[in-house]
Amino acid sequence: MSKNLKIFLGISYLLVLFAFLFFIFTTIETNRLDDFSYYKELQVELDNYISANVLINLTYFFIFSIIWVSLLGFGSPILIISGILFGQWMGTFISVVSISVGALILYSIGIFFFRDLVKFILEKKFEKYITLFKKNEFFYFFIYRFIGGLGVPFGLQNLIPVLFDMKKINYFLSSFLGFIPSMFIMNTIGAGLNSYIESAQNFSMIDLILTPEIYLPIFFFIVLMIVSLMIKRKFFDDAN
Repeated sequence: MSKNLKIFLGISYLLVLFAFLFFIFTTIETNRLDDFSYYKELQVELDNYISANVLINLTYFFIFSIIWVSLLGFGSPILIISGILFGQWMGTFISVVSISVGALILYSIGIFFFRDLVKFILEKKFEKYITLFKKNEFFYFFIYRFIGGLGVPFGLQNLIPVLFDMKKINYFLSSFLGFIPSMFIMNTIGAGLNSYIESAQNFSMIDLILTPEIYLPIFFFIVLMIVSLMIKRKFFDDAN
């Protein structure tokens, strides 16, 4: 059963990925990718499309994000896109909720069908942290999410709690709260890109970087990384 489900999930992931790529490459005029006016046209079209059916498009994005994450998809592109489409506040809300739900679904799948496989692949690497998580699973998993999952690929991050049988309510809430700072920053960058394309007449990398909507979230992202390294050293490196 688990082998068949694994094959099903793998095929489903590839289908979602290919459908997404097909949509992108059939919608975007690749021969105009070096033309800044083309991005301005896309920006106007996207704004009009989203504003005409905000609730429906939020629902589509919510469902797609859940499926994407539950099939081991990576999170960063989702965050930039949600910022571009829905702005920093609504984009942050919808991406944090949908990615948290998708991660919970992936964790549940891992618990029920791939527990032995996950332990075989990850237990040795994270053995030194398991005792730490068991002391206070909510607190330490919140920190784990906050600092970016110790550099582990996002899909695997979502499966780490299989090693210590974390309660699902703690998994969801600690993920939700831990995601907020980094996801807000990434959505702000996405919203900043959207604003820059709307207001600029010609593309300039220097002007883009010097745009407050871009350099401020990048600055806070760097601060977040520094804080995360300090937290990692305090709570996780001491576990060695």
